[in-house]
Amino acid sequence: MTKEGCEIVFYPVSQPSIGSREAELVADAVNSGWVSSIGKYIQMFESRFASFCGTKYAVAVSNGTTALHLALAASGIKAGDEVIVPDLTFVATANAVTYTGARPVLVDIDPQTLCIDPEAVIRAITPRTRAVIPVHLYGQPAEMDSLMTIGKQWGVRIIEDAAEAHGAEYKGRKVGSIGGCGVFSFYGNKVITTGEGGMITTDDEELYLRMRSLRDHAMSAEKRYWHTEVGFNYRMTNLQAALGVAQMERIHEFLNKRRKIMQWYRDALGSHSCLRLNREAPDTKNIYWMVCLEVTRISEAERSELMSQLRAGDVDSRPYFYPISDLPMYQPAATPIAHDVSRRGINLPSYTDLEETDVRKIAAVVTQALNELNIS
Repeated sequence: MTKEGCEIVFYPVSQPSIGSREAELVADAVNSGWVSSIGKYIQMFESRFASFCGTKYAVAVSNGTTALHLALAASGIKAGDEVIVPDLTFVATANAVTYTGARPVLVDIDPQTLCIDPEAVIRAITPRTRAVIPVHLYGQPAEMDSLMTIGKQWGVRIIEDAAEAHGAEYKGRKVGSIGGCGVFSFYGNKVITTGEGGMITTDDEELYLRMRSLRDHAMSAEKRYWHTEVGFNYRMTNLQAALGVAQMERIHEFLNKRRKIMQWYRDALGSHSCLRLNREAPDTKNIYWMVCLEVTRISEAERSELMSQLRAGDVDSRPYFYPISDLPMYQPAATPIAHDVSRRGINLPSYTDLEETDVRKIAAVVTQALNELNIS
C-alpha cells in the first residue's frame, strides 16, 4: 500500500512486513517435512528470542493467550486465587486468569504510562493474591521496580504481559527479563509475527521445565505417551517458528523504524493542544507498538465520529481497549483513570512500511477531521 510508485488507497492500522527471507525459511520448513511441532526452527526461535530478551530460557507456544495461561498454570495459579490485572488491557490478560479458575482483580492505571498503578496494586492485595500481571501497554514498560518490590514483600509472582512490547526496556533491561517470566504475542499486528504464536521467557529453570511439560499434554520425558496430569496442546509449529526466525533477523530494523514513525507523528501533530501522543517514562524505552492519540475534551460519541471521518479519508484507526471491568463477564471496578483514558484514545497506523510522506498525509486527515468536528 505504501510501495514506491503506487498510489495510496487506504492506510490500515497495522500490517506485517514479510519478505523473501521469511518465504525462504518457511519453504525450507515445508520441504523438510517437519511442519508440525517438531523441527529445527522451534529451538532456534526459542534460543534467539531468549538471547534477545536477555533470559536463559524461552518456551514457544501457539499464541499469546495460551502463553499467559501456561505461565499462570505452571506458576500454580488455581481456583480460589486472585491475580491483579490492569483494567486497561486486551481482554486476554483477564481471560487467561479466568481459565485457571482464579479471579482477575482489576485495578487502575498510571495516567502517564497507561500501565498498572503500583499503589493500586498495593490496595488490592488480599491473602488470596498469588500474582500480579503488569501489562506493558502499547509498548511502554510498566513501573517494574515498584512491582518487583511488591512481589517480594507480599510473596506474589510478577508475570509480565509483554505481548505488545518486544524490545522495550526498563532501566536498561528488556521487558520479559524482569519478572518471574514474560509473555509475548506474535499475532500479525505485533512487532514480529509468526501469524499466530507466542513465547514465554524466564530465568527460572524449574518454571521453564514445568512449562515445557504442560505445553505438550504433560507427556513423560522418560515414557512416551504416559501422562501423569492434565496438560495442554499449546505447541508452536515448525512453520511458525521458521517465520519467527526470519523476523528475528529484522527485529532491530523494525524497532528503529517504529521510533522514526513516532517522531514523524510528533512533528506532524505535536503542536495540537487538544492532542496527546504516546508517553515515554524516564528510564524506559517505549517501542511504540501502536501510535496512541488521546483527544482532550471529547466524548465517546465524538470519538466514534472522528474515527468515521478518518476512515472516510482512507485512514484506519481503532479505539483504545475498553476497561475490562465494563465487560459483562467481569465485575465492575472503580478505575476512573482507565475509564477516562479509554473513551478518549485511538490508535493510528503504525506499521513499519510507513514513510514520512505517509505520516504527513495521515496527520493532515486527522487535522481536517478535528477541524470539521470543531475540536481544538
